[in-house]
Amino acid sequence: MSYWIVVGSAENFQIAIDRGFDLFGFKSTRRGMAGKMAAGDKLIFYLTGIMKFGGIATVTSESFEDHEPIFRSKKAGEDYPFRVQTKADIVLDEADWLDVAEWAPRLEYTKKWAPEHWRLAFQGNLRQIPEADYLLIETEMQARANTGGRAPRGLKKKAKGKA
Repeated sequence: MSYWIVVGSAENFQIAIDRGFDLFGFKSTRRGMAGKMAAGDKLIFYLTGIMKFGGIATVTSESFEDHEPIFRSKKAGEDYPFRVQTKADIVLDEADWLDVAEWAPRLEYTKKWAPEHWRLAFQGNLRQIPEADYLLIETEMQARANTGGRAPRGLKKKAKGKA
């Protein structure tokens, strides 16, 4: 099992939520990394601009290429073609999103950079992280989600036939 940070917009995170978190796509430059993903891998969503962690999903398929327009990009022609099927584990309400500035100093992964440059750890669309970092973030998200056995908060089922 591998653990990944998906670096992307809050808008694409919301698109995934609105779809019932059935899949997620990665940039055209991430073919190799997406190709390493397998069912059971975990994805943590880092939301650019606001620098927060919003949720966690589990990969449920091998990666595949699909150019159906789903996700949005500021870069013309970028359609996030390398995709995996997913299921939501935790989708936090916006008020509960984790402020990464508070969490970055605690992560092993970010220690590759000088403390004042932790933001460099969250550049690019996809980053593999150590299991210990995943468990630290997951534990805090679970505490905040406090789902009590219900479906993750914020997850809306997609109506049949709608994109």
